[in-house]
Amino acid sequence: MVDSSRLPADVYSARCPTRQMLDRLANKWTVLVVDALATGTMRYSELHRRIEGVSQKMLTQTLRELETDGFVKRTVTPTTPPRVDYELTDLGISLQAPISAIRTWTEEHINDVERARVRVAEDRTTIGLR
Repeated sequence: MVDSSRLPADVYSARCPTRQMLDRLANKWTVLVVDALATGTMRYSELHRRIEGVSQKMLTQTLRELETDGFVKRTVTPTTPPRVDYELTDLGISLQAPISAIRTWTEEHINDVERARVRVAEDRTTIGLR
C-alpha cells in the first residue's frame, strides 16, 4: 500500500506513484549519478567531469530530484567559495546493486545489441521498409 495514495503499489497502474518513481529510476542521468556516487562522496565538479555529456542544467536538476527523493545527501561547507559535496543516503545505497547490474549488462551486451540493430536495418532494407 502506498501511503500517499492509499493504492496498492503497482507500477502498471497509471495512478500509482510508483510509476513516477520508475520513470525517475529509468532516467539515464539518474543511473549515471547514482553509479558515480557509489564510489563515495563527490563534489559537483567531480561529478560533472565523471559523467561526460551531461549539461550543468541536467546534472543540477538530477541531483535536486535525487535529493528530494531521499537518494542523495547534499552537504554545504561554508567556505569561500562554498564547498558542496554529494553522497548516497542509505536509500541511495540500496540502488547500487540494481544500477550496477544494469551498467554491467549494458557494457557486456552492447555488441549484441548493435549487431541486432544492423540485422534489423538490413532486413528492413531488403523488404523495402525504412
